[in-house]
Amino acid sequence: MSAELKLLLASPRSLCAGVERAINTVESVLADYGPPIYVRKQIVHNTHVVRELCHRGVVFVEELDEVPHGAVVVFSAHGVSPQVRADAASRGLRVIDATCPLVTKVHSEAKRYAAQGKTIIFIGHAGHEETEGTLGEAPEHTKLVQTVQDVAELAVPDPANVVYLTQTTLAVDETADIIAALRTRFPDAVGPGHSDICYATTNRQNAVQAVAVQSDVVLVVGSPNSSNSVRMVEAVRRRGVPAYLIDDVTCIDSRWLEGAATVGISAGASAPARLVDQVVAHLTEHGAVTVLEQSVTSETMQFALPWQARTRHVDPTSESAAQ
Repeated sequence: MSAELKLLLASPRSLCAGVERAINTVESVLADYGPPIYVRKQIVHNTHVVRELCHRGVVFVEELDEVPHGAVVVFSAHGVSPQVRADAASRGLRVIDATCPLVTKVHSEAKRYAAQGKTIIFIGHAGHEETEGTLGEAPEHTKLVQTVQDVAELAVPDPANVVYLTQTTLAVDETADIIAALRTRFPDAVGPGHSDICYATTNRQNAVQAVAVQSDVVLVVGSPNSSNSVRMVEAVRRRGVPAYLIDDVTCIDSRWLEGAATVGISAGASAPARLVDQVVAHLTEHGAVTVLEQSVTSETMQFALPWQARTRHVDPTSESAAQ
C-alpha cells in the first residue's frame, strides 16, 4: 500500500430495496410474534445479517420439516417453488412471504409462458434458491442453461416456441453472451418485456466497473454465497483489475494492497453499509488517505412490506383483544 492512499467508493452499493424489504419483514414479524420465528433458507445471502437475526431469536432452516406445526415461517427474498408453498399449507404454517417483488415478476412470467405452452429457457445458476424456486413454477416446461455451451446442447420440442428468462442477480455482460447464443440458435426466441436482471444488480455492476478502471485493486464486501457480489468481482476481473470478495474487514489480506495507490471499494446488494464503513475505517488507520465517492446513478426504489408484516398480529386470547 502506498504512503498516500486513495479510497474510491462505488455508488450505488450495499443493500437494495428487495433486501431491505426482506430484512425489515423478519424484524417486523419478530417484533410482532416474538421469538422464535422461522425462516426457510437464509433471508438474504449475508453472513452478518443472518448471524445477528439468529441472536435475536430467528431460526433458519433448510426445509419446512424442521419447522414445528403451526409456527410462523418467513420465505426468503429468493423465492420458493409452488411445492414449498403446498408443503407449508399441509403443515399448517403461518407464512409471511418476503420474496423480492422482482423475483416474483420472474415467477409470474414463467407461469404465463408455461400456460401458453412455450419452452422456457432459464438462465441461472444451478442450486441457487432463486433458480430452484423459478424452475419449480413449471418444471415440465423449463430448461436451465448456465453457459453458452449449454445453449449449444439444448434440445427443445419446438424451436419456434421458445422464450427465455434470467435469474435476477447475474452479470449483465456475461448473460448478454448467453442471450446472443440463444437468439442465434433460436431466432424466434423472445425474452421478457423488461430485463429480469434487477436494477440493483445492474447498478452495482456498473458502479464497481466505473471505479475499477481507476483503481489498482478492488474490494467487494459480500458473502461467498451472494450471487450478485460474486458477479461484481468477476466483472472487475474481466477488465484486468485484481478484485477480492471479503465478508468483512477481517478478510483483507495486506498483500493485496502492496503498491496500490487507489483502492476501489463496493458492496453487494445484501451487504450492510456498516461493513463498508468498517473497511474504510481500517484502511484509514494506516497513513494519509483520501476517501472519494463515485456515483453512476441514484436509487429511489422502495418496496412495501408483505401485508402480513404490516398488519399487527393480536392473540385473540390476550387481554388487549378482549377490550
